[in-house]
Amino acid sequence: MGVQITVRGVAEARHPAERALVRLEAVVEGTDRADVRDRAAALQEPLAGHLRDLAALGAVDTWSSDQVTVHGSRPWVGDRRSEEVVHTASVQLRAEFVDFERMNGFLDHWAGVAGVEVLPVEWDLGVRSRRVLEAEVRKAAVDDAVSKAQTYADAVRRGRVVALQLADPGMLDGRGDAVVVGAVARGLDVGADRSGIALVPEDIVVRVEVDARFQAD
Repeated sequence: MGVQITVRGVAEARHPAERALVRLEAVVEGTDRADVRDRAAALQEPLAGHLRDLAALGAVDTWSSDQVTVHGSRPWVGDRRSEEVVHTASVQLRAEFVDFERMNGFLDHWAGVAGVEVLPVEWDLGVRSRRVLEAEVRKAAVDDAVSKAQTYADAVRRGRVVALQLADPGMLDGRGDAVVVGAVARGLDVGADRSGIALVPEDIVVRVEVDARFQAD
């Protein structure tokens, strides 16, 4: 009588980041609604112009900018709300950089401009590189599952294992569907120069886990 063995295969691989999603937010406050909006728009235009120039140079793949939004509120002063309404105008810009040197120059410039906030940078791979790497890691995760299962089979003096099921973690349900999917990537800023922004991406890590059920006679 054969024995069934259920294991989880795991694999991961690293690849240098190829793209960086940059987000900036321009925020202006004041008591005059029209003035606040105008000042936010005055920040938006040169920001957008800078991104247009970088896109023309090939440093930026895609970029977008929100419309200026304005809202008012009465802030608390001590234990009561102010009688005066404070208006806040904001606009967000997003850009996908493929040239990290020019990106650092862009961020270094705008991080020093009053009213402009640089949000955390997100790193990623290009579509083609991600597709190729994920396929390689999926195969490695299955290979890891096979190796683990065979080790168990050898320990109980059984023969060569044969795969019965493969599935995403937690989805192994006994119906025999062979599906191996699921990849996670992460990337972090690991460097910054006091004299200027010099972000250096950590390698993107693609990790795959697969649940597998085998039989060994």
